[in-house]
Amino acid sequence: MRALTVLPMKAGSARVEDIDEPGESEGDVLVETIAVGICGTDEEIVAGDYGWSPPGQERLVLGHESIGKVLSAPKSAGLAEGDLVVGIVRRPDPEPCYACAVGEWDACRNGRYTEHGIKQLHGFMRERYRANAEALMKVDGSLEHRGVLMEPTTIVAKAWEQTMRCGHRSTWEPTSALIFGAGPIGLLSAMIARQMGLEVTVVDHSRVSPKRDLVERLGATYHAVAPERLHVSADVVMECTGVPSLIQAAIAKTANGGVTCLTGVSPVGGSINLDLGAIGRSMVLSNTAVIGSVNANRRHYESAADTLCKADQSWLDSLITRRVPLEEFERALARTEHDVKVVLDVA
Repeated sequence: MRALTVLPMKAGSARVEDIDEPGESEGDVLVETIAVGICGTDEEIVAGDYGWSPPGQERLVLGHESIGKVLSAPKSAGLAEGDLVVGIVRRPDPEPCYACAVGEWDACRNGRYTEHGIKQLHGFMRERYRANAEALMKVDGSLEHRGVLMEPTTIVAKAWEQTMRCGHRSTWEPTSALIFGAGPIGLLSAMIARQMGLEVTVVDHSRVSPKRDLVERLGATYHAVAPERLHVSADVVMECTGVPSLIQAAIAKTANGGVTCLTGVSPVGGSINLDLGAIGRSMVLSNTAVIGSVNANRRHYESAADTLCKADQSWLDSLITRRVPLEEFERALARTEHDVKVVLDVA
C-alpha cells in the first residue's frame, strides 16, 4: 500500500512508497485512511528537525491529523464497518507514569509516551492502518471530511479547558479573548471563544488571505497590525504562533486577573530583549497567569467532537483551503499566502 515516509533527522528524505500492510499487532480495528491534514510539525519533520522511527525501523510514516473509515472491527470494539474515526495521536508509555495510567497521557511525567507520525509510531499518511478501539475516536457521520479537523481542535479544546481552570483560581467572569495568529489553531481557538459567547479579537500579519473573512464570519474582529499598535487587552489571551516577540506581547495584553495561554511551539536560538523585572512585576501586581498547553487526551477529543458538530459546517469547509493527492505531497508542503489548512487526500 502507498504511504508517505521520511528518514527522521534527514532533510529531503520524504517520499511516497509501497509499504507492508499493517500487522495485527498494531490493533484489532482496520481503518482506511481518507485524508490527513498537514501542519507545522509535519513540515519540521520533513525538514529534518526532529522525528523518531519505530524501534528497529529506519523510516517513519508521517501524519497525525487523520480521518478514516472502519473496514473491520471486533464486536467488542464498539465500532462497525463504515464508521468514521480519528486516530488519537499520543499513546501512553508501556509502564505508565501516574498521569498516563489514568488516561492523561498529554501530561506524561516521564517522557516515554509515543506519538503517531512523530515519535516511534507510524502515522496515518498510509492507505490503511490498525489500532485498538481505545486509540480511536468515533466521529459523527455528519462531519464527513471535516473530521480531519478533529486533532487540531483537540489542541485548542485542551488549551481552553486549562485556561478556564486557571482563571477560576479566584472569582472570574471573562468576557473577552485576544488571539495571536490566524492559522488553524488560532482560528479554531477563536471559534471556541465565540461558542463561549466571548468578544473575540484576532491578530495576524496577513492582509490578503481568507483569514480576515473567516474571522469576521465568526462575529469576531480581525487586525493585521504590529502588536505595539494594538490597543486591546483581554481576559484571555491565546498565543498560537510561537513567535517570541508575540509571546511578550500576549503577556502584556492580558487584563488584570486574566490568563495567557501559549500554544505555539517556539523555534530555539532566537533572542529578544526582555525586561523580566517589568514582566514579573506586572504579572504579580495584576494577578495574571501564563500557562503552556500542548497535545490532548481522550477527554479533549470528546470535547472537540462536540465543538465541531456545533460549528457552522460551511465555515469548517472554508478552513480547508486546499486538498492535494498523496503523490503530490511536495505541493501540499509548499505553503501559499492563501493557505489555512491543507489536506492530503489518501483514499
